[in-house]
Amino acid sequence: MSDDTYFPAQQQQPPGLTSQMTPTPDHGEDSYRGNARLHDKRALITGGDSGIGRAIALAYAREGADVAFTYLPQERSDADVTEGLVEDAGRRAVAIEADLRDPDDVQATVRSTVEQLGALDILVNNAGFQMARDDGLEQMDDERLDQTFKTNLYSLFWLTRAALPHLRSSRGCIINNSSIQAYEPSTSLLDYAATKAAINNVTVNLAAELGPHGIRVNAVAPGPIWTPLQPATQPVEKVQHFGTDTPLGRPGQPAEVAPAFVFLACEAEASYVSGTVLGVTGGKPVF
Repeated sequence: MSDDTYFPAQQQQPPGLTSQMTPTPDHGEDSYRGNARLHDKRALITGGDSGIGRAIALAYAREGADVAFTYLPQERSDADVTEGLVEDAGRRAVAIEADLRDPDDVQATVRSTVEQLGALDILVNNAGFQMARDDGLEQMDDERLDQTFKTNLYSLFWLTRAALPHLRSSRGCIINNSSIQAYEPSTSLLDYAATKAAINNVTVNLAAELGPHGIRVNAVAPGPIWTPLQPATQPVEKVQHFGTDTPLGRPGQPAEVAPAFVFLACEAEASYVSGTVLGVTGGKPVF
């Protein structure tokens, strides 16, 4: 690599796999140490097979939570690794193959989680889709819009709606995955950035609606994080320079995002935190 690049040239087909990335992302496998902050909680994480989702699953398990997570059929090999990390932490893992663009799959996901874990305390709406583009709005077809909005936004509504009866019973919490793109949108990610701005609005709105039920709702807005989504959806030259435009001068790792999700899920530490978006951006502003 030259001095002005961070990663070697690489590209994958969506949704991307961890095993094909150089270097392999850090999910906290060797660094995260739990302190029983989520002892005996039950969590559902969408898109938990890789990237930020895997790091959250690992951290939650090491903090004492049982974890259910969703994955796509193409991501089975990544899902197997996440399942093993949760079980190695001594917690129960439930891997659920689901297409979150299908409301029936969403209903089945929540039902399976509660049946196998016994309850639901924490919902993490993490799954997301993006595809960088060089063409203009006129060339953006409805199929792409459907995939982006259904994966990122519709599924959040569907999952939250299906989970609410269980979260009311447990006085649980919801954590949504937003993005720096909600604040500094890239023209190449027009549709993706729009969904992330909407997620910020939904987060604040749901916090107001669900607060009287004892349910906290927050979001985390990551900056450029090294996950399979990047080499699978960005041009090679963007991947090579990925994250170098942050004040810290580098991309983040999934392991650096997961602690924010732990904090927001922890009743002892975040019992009065609701309706906020916590930035983990390498110095890019979230306001």
